Amino acid sequence: MGVRRRLGLVLSVAVLAGASAVGAATAQSATPPPITREACTVAGGQISTVPGGGAICALPDGSRQPIA
Repeated sequence: MGVRRRLGLVLSVAVLAGASAVGAATAQSATPPPITREACTVAGGQISTVPGGGAICALPDGSRQPIA
């Protein structure tokens, strides 16, 4: 009985670790890629500067993307 419990515990930990890795990979891929100034204006977005010298594109759907 002790071996079954240990095996179950090891399998549970492995499954949770795998789910965490998938979640982290999904979070990284959710970051939008930079958009060019031309693509921003063509899409109907407005370019705004941000403190620190960067610029962002505010698109009509409410999303914001960094300018490349």
